Amino acid sequence: MVQLIRSGLEGLRERCAGRVVSPKDDGYESMRKIWNGAVDRHPGVIVRCGGPDDAEAAIAYARQEDLEISVRGGGHGFGGLAVTDGGVMLDLSALRQIEVDAASRWASCGGGATWADLDAATHVYGLATPGGTISHTGVGGLTLGGGFGWLSHDHGLTVDNLESADVVLADGQQVHASAREHPDLFWALRGGGGNFGVVTSFAFRLHPVGPEVQVGILFWEAERGPEAIETIDQAVRSLPEHVGVLIAFGMSAPPAPFVPEEHRLRQGHALIVAGFGSPRHHASVLEPITRALPPLFSFAAPMSYPQLQSLLDDTVPWGTPAYEKALDLPSLGTGAIATLCEQAALKGSPMSFVPAFRLDGAFSAIPDDATAFGGSREPHYTLSVMALTPTADALEQERTWARDAWSALLPYSRGTGAYVNFLTDQDEDRVRASYGEEKYARLAAIKAEYDPDNVFRLNQNIRPATG
Repeated sequence: MVQLIRSGLEGLRERCAGRVVSPKDDGYESMRKIWNGAVDRHPGVIVRCGGPDDAEAAIAYARQEDLEISVRGGGHGFGGLAVTDGGVMLDLSALRQIEVDAASRWASCGGGATWADLDAATHVYGLATPGGTISHTGVGGLTLGGGFGWLSHDHGLTVDNLESADVVLADGQQVHASAREHPDLFWALRGGGGNFGVVTSFAFRLHPVGPEVQVGILFWEAERGPEAIETIDQAVRSLPEHVGVLIAFGMSAPPAPFVPEEHRLRQGHALIVAGFGSPRHHASVLEPITRALPPLFSFAAPMSYPQLQSLLDDTVPWGTPAYEKALDLPSLGTGAIATLCEQAALKGSPMSFVPAFRLDGAFSAIPDDATAFGGSREPHYTLSVMALTPTADALEQERTWARDAWSALLPYSRGTGAYVNFLTDQDEDRVRASYGEEKYARLAAIKAEYDPDNVFRLNQNIRPATG
């Protein structure tokens, strides 16, 4: 295989405007690394694309040499699927151009942009689109799997706000997908992951946000875990408009200035409430929660939307060895609450926790079949059991904890399906369960049309339909 890689490498370099890097070239080591420090794969060739023509050339080269293709956007996926071992990695990280049309409330960005890039550009105009809760996450990977964040209660998923995408297909063809052009492909891109091509540009609908966001953090110690989770559940199931929340079960209180020194690293459960209305409106949301069960400590302050988007960055720093398991819970009943408390207490690393998102409001107003998003649009919780460790040596034990916690929670879930961006392991049965048979069959038919040879398979793969 090494000889095959060398044979056409100079021709590939001649065709590409961006860098073509082999294991012997300067920069290879840094370019092959991604966010998850546990991933240690070695591509045979890295093509840092300077535009869609480079992606086309790299795909043609990989197919000619029969090499596996991976696509790297932000490089933030837990499973490390952005990096192939021995094949061709299409690195889109140089494609970070952003254009904002404030009058039309529209923005486009390159396939390698991060949410920090996009949020900074749109914030200038007091606008944003739903997208993630960690600023160094790539726009591309999060969007293609569905995408949700602080704005989803008001404005739905990231894919619900996607207007169009520029895609390089498996045969090298470059197409523009939207509701009017290649509508079947556009439907599949909105939740079907990276199965259908290399997206080099996205265009989003924007919404007014800010200039300030009201943020409140409430933390209850583990000893009051069941009462805290019941209080959180009651609060988030009746959220008004202009509010977004993130729940952190089993979180260790950070060593941050707003945390009293005696409570730093103490284990408990946190509720983060972002208010997109007035300070008075936000206070009216927090007050009944704190009255129902006074938190161990709390913090409230206004901040910009980009600051909110980066609020949790330090909980998952670049290079962290990591693993996750995920599932959807229709509700937080007594059994699920008890299990959450029991399993959270068993984690070994203070970095590990169970982030949970309540999906409802505008998310549930969209019909199930409007996009390829895997899972029901009925209101529910989606959870990620995140094993995070300061060193790679500690990850194996923490991975076992994550798997055991997932198994314990499974009886309270909607089955083995989950949000596909939270699926670390490549498991065809779980992918099918996530989409459901009808939606999976439709995706497989579209896959057969646009990628019949399954060229793009290093992902949560949907096999092309046959016959």
